[in-house]
Amino acid sequence: MLAIVNLCLGNFRSTSLLVGLVLLLPAYSAAQGGSIRGNVLLPNGAFLNERARIILQTNRGVRSNVYTDERGQFQFNGLTPAIYEIIVEPDGDRFEKAKAIIEVFPNQPAIVNINLKEKKPADSKGGPKVVSAGELDPAVPSAAKKEFGRASDSARSGKTDDAVAHLRKAIEIYPKYLMAHNDLGAQLLAQGKLDEAAAEFRRAMEIDSKAFNPQLNLGIVLVQQKRYAEAMNVLKTALALRSDSPAAILYDGLAREGASDYDGAERQLVMAHQLGGPQFSKALFRLGQIYINRGERKRARETLEEYLREDPKGADSAEAKRLVRILR
Repeated sequence: MLAIVNLCLGNFRSTSLLVGLVLLLPAYSAAQGGSIRGNVLLPNGAFLNERARIILQTNRGVRSNVYTDERGQFQFNGLTPAIYEIIVEPDGDRFEKAKAIIEVFPNQPAIVNINLKEKKPADSKGGPKVVSAGELDPAVPSAAKKEFGRASDSARSGKTDDAVAHLRKAIEIYPKYLMAHNDLGAQLLAQGKLDEAAAEFRRAMEIDSKAFNPQLNLGIVLVQQKRYAEAMNVLKTALALRSDSPAAILYDGLAREGASDYDGAERQLVMAHQLGGPQFSKALFRLGQIYINRGERKRARETLEEYLREDPKGADSAEAKRLVRILR
């Protein structure tokens, strides 16, 4: 099931990076060697919005490992030209491990997209988990599944209108199709239709209140609409379902910041960064803003400098540099 990704936090915007894939390729000097930039995708073609471990290895063993960011992206820099194997370790209760082989050449990035495969329910091991019955609904007719598959194909090709049309057909065939309602909401959000998107996420939640992705996605929409109190209530439920989701914690922090609960926002933003690592460095930028508002200049400067070390070319880097100069 699709979860909305691609955060732009400097001005509380978040969009769905569901349609297409735009890769901005940085220039690398010869001293840096080659690099790998990758995207981890859900089975339906959407971007993974939770942390997954990425292992890079050669025939001599493990070379390095990183974690995906909130958009399912990862990167390895300064690589010696060679053939590498990439192993993706997602949530083992829901997805299989995934592998890819890629060759790295000098002074240029290699791009790879890795699709996850759902693990069959019978293969899930361990203690009790919060499982959404709606996501595993065996009653979905084959015709509705075909429309859903066509929608996923259209989304991967950047054909948002076609994806919306196929998802509406899937829902027409089977009105209780939770995944179709959720993904339709994501597509509508990509088109900037926030109210319609929220309505689809709410319909998905009515079908199954234990489905995590619609809860998270609705929370993201509400933050974007600046309905912060409502967003906090929705994200509270999402966090009850998956308390270790960096994305849910991050957006809860943003909602709290918008509602002027700066202590709560600080707590959640710190936790999101701790759980998500450098891929969630944007939380540091928001923390810097909070510390500035409190008059804690030294702490604000140090936090913004940490943000710049982790994401020197990030969307908020120019503003962070400006603030650091003022705070010195």
